[in-house]
Amino acid sequence: MAETDGIVREFLLESFENLEQTDTDLVALETQPGDRVLLDRVFRVVHTIKGTCGFLGFARLEALTHEGEGVLSRLRDGELRFTPEVAGTVLGLVDAIRQILAAIEGTGEEGDADFVELKQTLARLKAQASAEAAPPDKPVRRRGKRRAVSGEAEASPPVAATRSEPVPVAPPPSPPGAAPDIEPEPPAEDELEPQASGAATGAAGVAEGASVSTVVESNVRVDVRVLDQLMDLVGELVLTRNELLRLGGSELGSASTSALQHLNLVTSELQEGIMKTRMQPVGKIWGKFPRMVRDLATACGKQVRLEMEGQETELDRSLIEAIRDPLTHLVRNAIDHGVENPEERVAAGKPATGRLWLKAFPEGGQVNIQISDDGAGINPEKVRKRVVAQGLMRSEQAARLTSQEALNLIFLPGFSTAENVTSMSGRGVGMDVVKTNIERVNGLVDVESEVGGGTTVNIKIPLTLAIIPALIVSSAGERFAIPQSSVLELVRLMGDQLSEAIERIHGAPVYRLRGRLLPIVDLTSELEMPAHGRESATIVVLQADDRQFGLLVDAVIDSQEIVVKPLGGLLERVPVFVGATIMGDARVALILDVLGLAQRAHVVSEEHDRRSSEDLTPAAEAAEEAEQLLLCRSPDDGRMAIPLAQVARLETLPASSVERVGSETVVQYRGDILPLIDISEQLPERRGRPRSGDGDGAAENLNVVVYSVGGEQVGLVVGGIVDIVEEVVTVRRPGSRDGVKECAVIRGKVTEFLDVEGIIRRAVPRFFDRGTGSER
Repeated sequence: MAETDGIVREFLLESFENLEQTDTDLVALETQPGDRVLLDRVFRVVHTIKGTCGFLGFARLEALTHEGEGVLSRLRDGELRFTPEVAGTVLGLVDAIRQILAAIEGTGEEGDADFVELKQTLARLKAQASAEAAPPDKPVRRRGKRRAVSGEAEASPPVAATRSEPVPVAPPPSPPGAAPDIEPEPPAEDELEPQASGAATGAAGVAEGASVSTVVESNVRVDVRVLDQLMDLVGELVLTRNELLRLGGSELGSASTSALQHLNLVTSELQEGIMKTRMQPVGKIWGKFPRMVRDLATACGKQVRLEMEGQETELDRSLIEAIRDPLTHLVRNAIDHGVENPEERVAAGKPATGRLWLKAFPEGGQVNIQISDDGAGINPEKVRKRVVAQGLMRSEQAARLTSQEALNLIFLPGFSTAENVTSMSGRGVGMDVVKTNIERVNGLVDVESEVGGGTTVNIKIPLTLAIIPALIVSSAGERFAIPQSSVLELVRLMGDQLSEAIERIHGAPVYRLRGRLLPIVDLTSELEMPAHGRESATIVVLQADDRQFGLLVDAVIDSQEIVVKPLGGLLERVPVFVGATIMGDARVALILDVLGLAQRAHVVSEEHDRRSSEDLTPAAEAAEEAEQLLLCRSPDDGRMAIPLAQVARLETLPASSVERVGSETVVQYRGDILPLIDISEQLPERRGRPRSGDGDGAAENLNVVVYSVGGEQVGLVVGGIVDIVEEVVTVRRPGSRDGVKECAVIRGKVTEFLDVEGIIRRAVPRFFDRGTGSER
């Protein structure tokens, strides 16, 4: 049955298994003809097969089961007695169904058997039941309206409900005290024998022609709890294997090396085999999408063609369930928000029918799932306007975002581009839940879009959550595991680097990684562990949400596969841990929740941004964009401001370290020569004496603002560092002397904005030529 797809295979497997139970039930009914539970179960099996046949296009099997369902329906309604003739006929029906299923399994077709005799017997029994049920002296008429389907019939698959044939229910039970039905005397044995033997002969003939299903023989249904127990045992075996490998080179000796290597190989193969028992194809949850796409497209007045690729890609069972709802929401979004109406598509030069792609493929120990459409795409400018209008972000914040950052705003809680609330969209609930559910299983989600060209949502999730690759780190003498799916890179800091490389802005530690500020979270202090001196450390660069941050740890120990164990008790409520694992030396290591750790350290905090936007008045929102400024003392004891974006570092250098090289003043700085520009020599002095209030800094030290561009650096010597502020500047006027761009009121004081580039060009004419040549 190589050509039969997965849906037909599942149908065959379930049908064969149900028919095995039906044989037993029919035999039991011969001795207990009044057992309603057995009769309902037989009816439900035939009813389910009939409905699914209609969906799969097996017309011959559908017609046969339809006739059988009619007889069983009359048995349930009490219009027909379960006699030996009826029992033999229904058993013959079961064998005929089994024969057709075997033909479908072998060839993909229903075969040539027509079962004329069986169909005639079924039709006669239905007619006999109708005649017996008709009132005396009145013609037999077909009932115009059948009763509603019982609760048990409703429990059958939805596909069966699409059939036009109504399903009757049994009459209500007789009230207490009512006279029971008189069971008539069974017919004489010689009267019954020809019919019963004919049915039995037909059933026997069918049974002889039916073959044993290879689908049933090649599949075994195992309770999920058994698989979980096996997985736990394999996890324990993996831990024991890891411990033996750790001891292999020292305590076991060379005689055990061969046995240890064999144990390692067998354990790895056993682990892989057990993992496969938990794996299911992603097509298991894609099977419902064709019908859903059709119904949604019809409801929206659109034409959409669904294309799927990679349905055979396998995922762990727990992950299949975790991504079911997110994928459903993304498909609905693509139809509702992505694909345009046929008229709009034709006007844009596109085919009237839109295309929706679902693609899954494994890559690098993960599974990639893409949901793409060729619709209108997402307009970043529209997203900016909507996020401001909905109060989720300030206008100046939205204006600073790149196009990709603006696209990622669709994952904000409460965000929606829909103008009106409908049954499918507009409530602002959905994409944030998609992102949360994907990240909960250590996955990542991002969006790519082209205006007029369509949208693609990329999802990356691990193959399994039971055994994962992890980075083992240590801090304050304790070991922790970090899922490798969140690790981007490692940065090693040694000796003086440790104190110099990590700076503080607004009181928060940061590290300059390739010219970009990276927030730093010290694991020791974040988990409130005892502080200790460090001679070296490592920054683990992690991805949390759509942001990166560095986790400062004492050391990186190893990278290995770990068995994830659930947490219990008090640790279960700690937001920075997602589980625990047992290491090779039998000690426990906690597994860090990267996103939870980032939120606890306020590296990722969407709620903070939302609260900030709510605190702003409408007047402030309409004001100019807020600026981050470094405030310094000017030579005449005034205030100067330098845009913080132009500042690479803030340093305090000994005055004794200053040297003269030709006409330049320099200092040895971080293995290089740093030119110094004294601002007091570059700005014309206008006061004879300093104004009171801000005294001079210590003469033996220099306050230096390091400016960097194109790999070149220069130091600006200022009177002192006052503060770093974020200010909305509303009052400005042109500068009144060389080296000053303009004046403004900052924190209640008139402040001069330093013309940094102009001063550097005067003092070090070739500075920008030595860099990239670009001007800031």
